[in-house]
Amino acid sequence: MNTALLDTGPLVALFDVDDIAHAHYRRLLHEERAGWRLTTTWPCVVEASHFLPAQTCWQMLRWVEQGGVSIFPFDPLHLEDMQALMQRYTDGRRTRMDFADASLVWAAGETAITQIWTIDVRDFYRYRLPDGRAFEIL
Repeated sequence: MNTALLDTGPLVALFDVDDIAHAHYRRLLHEERAGWRLTTTWPCVVEASHFLPAQTCWQMLRWVEQGGVSIFPFDPLHLEDMQALMQRYTDGRRTRMDFADASLVWAAGETAITQIWTIDVRDFYRYRLPDGRAFEIL
């Protein structure tokens, strides 16, 4: 069983047939030998729901409800850690870590999951887990 974090872009791509990455992530999800166990956070689900049309959003939410992806929980107390990540990886106007990315980097630190499905390659190449390890981008 392969375990990976699921970022907003691939979550959108899984359900938006017009997305350029749709075929890639559908193929990856349905590879029988891979047996993916995916984890995301609520900020990524909220962000994806913003980008998807209503009917497609409802399909995505049903998939989440049915266990297509697990949601890694966090409490308000964890927001301090996520805010610290956002400050660390925000460099003026050039680069900015958003809340969804911060929640995934934080979740990676909590779970030790280093594989991530993301389209946001530029940013996730620079993000690091607390022990300094890099993400394996899929």
